[in-house]
Amino acid sequence: GVGNLLGEGQSGHIAAVGYDLYMQMVTETVAELKGEEVREPAEIKLDIDTNAHLPRDYVSREDLRLEAYRRLATVTNPSDVDDIATEWNDRFGPPPPPAAALLTIGRLRGECAVRGIRELTVARNIARISPIDLPASKQVRLQRLHPKAVFKEELRQLVIPVPPKQDSSEFLIELIVDLVPIDEAPSVGS
Repeated sequence: GVGNLLGEGQSGHIAAVGYDLYMQMVTETVAELKGEEVREPAEIKLDIDTNAHLPRDYVSREDLRLEAYRRLATVTNPSDVDDIATEWNDRFGPPPPPAAALLTIGRLRGECAVRGIRELTVARNIARISPIDLPASKQVRLQRLHPKAVFKEELRQLVIPVPPKQDSSEFLIELIVDLVPIDEAPSVGS
């Protein structure tokens, strides 16, 4: 129960699981006690070949690096990444290129989460995004801006070449924001 979770006997567990996970557990427990539905965060699969990581000379402590990776893996909207970027800048200084790339991947994850996209892979400069719904007007826009793109309506999948000289994560963020407005997206967890 909530008494066990918040009581003195649990004081050491915040350090063990991290503040964010601890707060998520508290929120879920309170929702259960109120009889509200507790929805699991939707799993988002991102597979992009890029040099994105936290270098040891930027974040030297292993536990802090793992916590930073965990926080980025649980991003549910782009503003979460802004908070993380601010924290990193305050704690560790300006992020080097691999850490900045990791933040961009986090932003991409956030944009996917708020739009109901659950899978995004890039292989050999071809991106596959699903599930995605594109109204007819957005399909016309897609073909005008990216004539080699293919929208497979029955699979709810978009297959699009990534320009070779452009950062794939930045390109995909711009594409998703342009084509899939938040108000037209299915809700997270559906």
